[in-house]
Amino acid sequence: MALRVVARSLGPSCAMWLVCAPAQAEDVPEVKVDERGFSVGGKNDPLRFELGGRLHTDFGAGGSRALTNEFPFAADVRRFWIEPKLTINHDLILNLQYDPTSASTPINNLLASYKGVPSWTITIGNFKEPFSLEQLISNNDTTFMERSLADTFAPGRSTGFAVGTHGKSWTLAAGVYGGNINADVGRGGIAGTARATFAPILTDNTVLHLGVAGSYRSLDRNGPDFSFDTTPESFLFRTSLVDTGTIADTSAVGRLGLEGAFAYGPVRIQAEFIATNVERIAARSLSFQGGYVYAAWVINGKAPRYVLESDTATEVGVFKRVTPDTSQRVSRGGTGVFELAARYSAIDLTERDIRGGRQQDVTVGVNWYPEPYMRVMANYVHAWTDATAVTNRPTQAEIGQVRLQLAF
Repeated sequence: MALRVVARSLGPSCAMWLVCAPAQAEDVPEVKVDERGFSVGGKNDPLRFELGGRLHTDFGAGGSRALTNEFPFAADVRRFWIEPKLTINHDLILNLQYDPTSASTPINNLLASYKGVPSWTITIGNFKEPFSLEQLISNNDTTFMERSLADTFAPGRSTGFAVGTHGKSWTLAAGVYGGNINADVGRGGIAGTARATFAPILTDNTVLHLGVAGSYRSLDRNGPDFSFDTTPESFLFRTSLVDTGTIADTSAVGRLGLEGAFAYGPVRIQAEFIATNVERIAARSLSFQGGYVYAAWVINGKAPRYVLESDTATEVGVFKRVTPDTSQRVSRGGTGVFELAARYSAIDLTERDIRGGRQQDVTVGVNWYPEPYMRVMANYVHAWTDATAVTNRPTQAEIGQVRLQLAF
């Protein structure tokens, strides 16, 4: 459904009246309510307001023999984001992503982007640092319900300033950041992060993506405790299987990420490796690492689009989600689009005096896209670890889960 609200006058003695019709009047903002959300103003108008959102609800069962209460809920809301966006003169974008269901991180994006210079974007606010293909792909578009174990090392969102640019087959983004807006922008040190990507093959049917990213963050001695930990690749599984605990006397953390992806027709293979180095004041530095590789096959549809630009300076050189054609939509009599995927990921949090543990996950998934704004996901996760400080013995976990997703 799409409506255009039009105001017309019947003369000096008559009141204004409203009709829903394909108006021709100039200087009248277009109002739409459709599958993309609510909007005021057309794409060519100097002022455009859009209100979108996302709702991800998870259901599942699982657990581990070595732990208790690690799977406390059989269903929970993973995300409920409200996303207003204001575009001014086509060049200035103001965006907020707010999740009222999250107690720890209700604010995701809170930013302003300027795109007035061709091929360049300048962004300031709280947004993603340019690091990791998997992290920069929107959670609306990720192939699996949760990102891999290696995402533990990705810096995610912080408050700062970034500049990005792109060509026909490459992107480059760099920024300077403080802390996260939900915690304390002034705590957590200062980070410099940069990412470059190149697609030597980029056609409608084939994409070869290569990327490298680096980040270095100085840490405050009186800042928040520093540690790494991760659960299996499930939101409903609430206990970490590997955990470094607090790492004392940290002075800085450096990250190096390597990424690659190859998409041919409906098939995509994607992989990343992230190495992390933690510097300490009175002890030798620590090295941790993680990575993943996965394959996905869109059985009866088109592969996800590869994009070189976005509303922010950093979320570039990424893949979007699968979209059914008009004839494939369930609302038009189709069956939707189906996707199969499998992933292996691993993380190592044991180094020197830190006995965080080593974990591996295998995740298999099926995705169904009945509409462009809707997705149903099913994942099975098998996780296993060596003896860690959490369990003191090797541990396994089995998880089955389903997600209902709306994004508009």
